[in-house]
Amino acid sequence: MERKSPGSIVMIGSMSGAVVNVPQPQAPYNAAKAAIRHLAASLAVEWAGANIRVNCISPGYMLTALTQKILDDNPELNKKWTSLIPQGKIGRPEDLMGAVAFLLSDASKYVTGADLRVDGGYTLT
Repeated sequence: MERKSPGSIVMIGSMSGAVVNVPQPQAPYNAAKAAIRHLAASLAVEWAGANIRVNCISPGYMLTALTQKILDDNPELNKKWTSLIPQGKIGRPEDLMGAVAFLLSDASKYVTGADLRVDGGYTLT
C-alpha cells in the first residue's frame, strides 16, 4: 500500500475489545478483539508518515447466521441482549457499511487510529 499512498485500512474488531459482554464468558475473544483495536492504533501512528490511515470499527451484537442459531437455541438470550442495547434491537451486518465507507473515504481523511463503535449504544450503558 505504501507505493500507492494515500491509503486507508479499516480493521474489524468488536465492542468486546472495549467492554466485557454479559452474560456469556468469552475472555479469549475479548482479549483478541482488544488486540485488534490496539494494533489499529499502533499502526495508525507508525504509518501516518506514509499517509496511510488505519482505523477500526467495533460492531456490537450483529444478527449473523452464527448469532441467529445461538438466539434460536436460547430465546432468553435474545431478550437479554436486546434489553442491554439502548436502540432496542440487534444490529445487522449491513449496519456496518456506512461506518466502513466513511472510514475508507476522503470524508475521514483526518481520522486515524479511531475505534468507531457500531453497537446501538450498548457500550454507553
